[in-house]
Amino acid sequence: MKTDPFGDALTKAEQVIMAELTSPPEIQAFLDETRYSTEDIYRCPRRVLRERRAHCFDGAVFAAAALRRLGFPPLVLELIPNERDDDHLIALYKREGLWGAVAKSNFVGLRFREPVFRNLRELVLSYFEQFFNVAGEKTLRAYTLPLDLARFDTLGWTVTDEPMDQIAEALDRKRRVSIIADETVRHLSLTDERSRKAGLLGADEAGLFAPPPCGILKKRH
Repeated sequence: MKTDPFGDALTKAEQVIMAELTSPPEIQAFLDETRYSTEDIYRCPRRVLRERRAHCFDGAVFAAAALRRLGFPPLVLELIPNERDDDHLIALYKREGLWGAVAKSNFVGLRFREPVFRNLRELVLSYFEQFFNVAGEKTLRAYTLPLDLARFDTLGWTVTDEPMDQIAEALDRKRRVSIIADETVRHLSLTDERSRKAGLLGADEAGLFAPPPCGILKKRH
């Protein structure tokens, strides 16, 4: 009989919560109700469930674990901006040959996507207009190929924090696919003020990346 380390590690109350997450939209709703983390730490799926706190990395990994319980492979993909914004992680799922995503973000437009995209490039481009920094600059430039978290099963990634650093390092080594040419970047307009304010609705200001005048060590959304 196949074991379920994640399920086995949960309390009865937590098992009830997970049992209610029977679709990607319900997983997204759970993440939307989870407090946004501004801490520079990673939480494994079990800890996200227990503390009800997550940033984009934690949320995507949690979503991958929850999607796996529904029969989807635990896939994540990283959206790569320029040096003036945070990276962003999303969990992927595929239904009837079409891609969708579940995600946790401090920005309204960087969360759920219905499974209507024919390929990963289409899915990623659906985030382009909403992927802006607090200055309204559109910053999305590339994405990684998907990472299957099943490769970390022996490390207990669903129930302990230690493998999170290894997942982050594996994402850093993934091949990146550019979505926009340098010439096009030079002609990008700023996000209009109404859209900028809408995208920041309900954001925790402590978790917002402040674009520096020069390069800075980045964290993930």
